[in-house]
Amino acid sequence: MKIDTTLPPVFLNSIPDLARAAENMGFDAIWTTETQHDPFLPGPLISEHTKEIQFGTAVAISFARSPATMAYTAWDLAQMSKGRFILGLGTQVKGHIERRFGMPWPESVVGKLREQIGAIRAFWENWQNGGRLNFRGDYYKLTLMSPFFNPGPNQYPDIPIYIAGVNTGLAKLAGEVADGFHAHPLNSPRYLKEVIVPAIEDGASQAGRSRADVAVSVSVFVVTNSHEKHFMQQQISFYASTPSYRKVFALHGWDEIAERLSSLAGRGKWGEMPDLISDEILSTFAVVAEPEDVPIVLRERYEGLADRLGLYIPYVPGERDEFWSDLLKELK
Repeated sequence: MKIDTTLPPVFLNSIPDLARAAENMGFDAIWTTETQHDPFLPGPLISEHTKEIQFGTAVAISFARSPATMAYTAWDLAQMSKGRFILGLGTQVKGHIERRFGMPWPESVVGKLREQIGAIRAFWENWQNGGRLNFRGDYYKLTLMSPFFNPGPNQYPDIPIYIAGVNTGLAKLAGEVADGFHAHPLNSPRYLKEVIVPAIEDGASQAGRSRADVAVSVSVFVVTNSHEKHFMQQQISFYASTPSYRKVFALHGWDEIAERLSSLAGRGKWGEMPDLISDEILSTFAVVAEPEDVPIVLRERYEGLADRLGLYIPYVPGERDEFWSDLLKELK
């Protein structure tokens, strides 16, 4: 099991020191998010200031971009980093796509993401091996690639594509066409075992692939003190208020709580939401343990389910270095 970390939301001038420290600490990969900053811009800095650690987006919002822009960016980052870049894509939800990015929401989420992945790979195939660009689908018709716009072959053309999701549709799609699946932080071992992994296996089987062809990457809520407890209650309540994530709560019989959270969020009563996250709910969706016991509990919960594991709280050099060092030694 590989142990990864996620960049905190910082400006670009902080990236070199963070990347070097993460590599020296022993992490296998650094993931960048699309929350307060662009997820691709840290890539060149991570590549330039490290030697071996992988890096990728977890995630870049694919419905806010064209396949061409994502293909070009990934192509350059793979070449620059000598094959260490992973393209991680996520769809986001309708409200954000339409009202934050100003882009249309598709009739079929799975259908459009499948096309985006196919289109990106069509660009890569064209650039690497020549031939005519000819990708046609319900959302994209891509037939123009003149030499002036063709970057040409890449020494590292096999760029992994991971996709993120909460429900079975995207998990199944990962099994069909992706190299990895980013499980949403709002997960439980039971949800992964009973819902996500079987969907990945189903998609893989239909495509003539196996579960081993898809790396499952899991971000885990971890609580080791009272401050982290309140923060994780906030995060769980925020995620669970999203209607499309409600199935995670429903599996555990907490449909009514998820509905109440949605109602509070709709009325802007964010401060009241964490109070609905009981200790039982918290321990279901988070590892609650003393710092020295975290590696043991992580292994018990996720061994056999996760191929890549990371904590929701990002690694920050100089903060809890002993905790991170011990965690990596125990898990690796």
